Amino acid sequence: MESEEDDMDCAPVVPNIKRDAPNILITGTPGVGKSTLCKKVAETTGMNWLEISKIAKENNCLEEYDEVYQCPVLDEDKLMDGLEETMCQGGNIVDYHSCEFFPERWFDVVFVLRTDNTTLYDRLIKRGYAGKKLEDNVDCEIFQVVLDEAKNSYKENLIHELSSVTPENLEQNLEKIYLWIQHWFENNQT
Repeated sequence: MESEEDDMDCAPVVPNIKRDAPNILITGTPGVGKSTLCKKVAETTGMNWLEISKIAKENNCLEEYDEVYQCPVLDEDKLMDGLEETMCQGGNIVDYHSCEFFPERWFDVVFVLRTDNTTLYDRLIKRGYAGKKLEDNVDCEIFQVVLDEAKNSYKENLIHELSSVTPENLEQNLEKIYLWIQHWFENNQT
């Protein structure tokens, strides 16, 4: 296991790495449309879609099972160690419902998806959410927990809040993200 001193020695080196493509974080409460958006962006751009829940499961980055929320608990340190090289290469779209544990140096932009409570409730019911898990996820959106996590974890200029309620919102969000990617490439040509 690395010491905090080892982590500090490595930290200044990573930000100096020039990536050939940007890294994008798309985050938000479960049910806001992250995976739908990420899939479409990846299909259109050829960027690598990193579904964190899937990667964690495939790479045994899970700890005990949470009976209350009916899901495994993520081993954040193991996951991040495994993703470091991939993230340094660039060209990734990270899809996860939390963001505060990802290092800021990994991302060029953070998109936080938001939706209204009725839409979210209906989407979560369709997924089989019930009881405390359903209630807490709706509360999370009401109190903008993920947006606040992003604001507390990343520079303000990296964060973009996107509405994700209607199919029209999806199309608008895709256009905003494509435009952002285009600008990134225009500003980062070597």
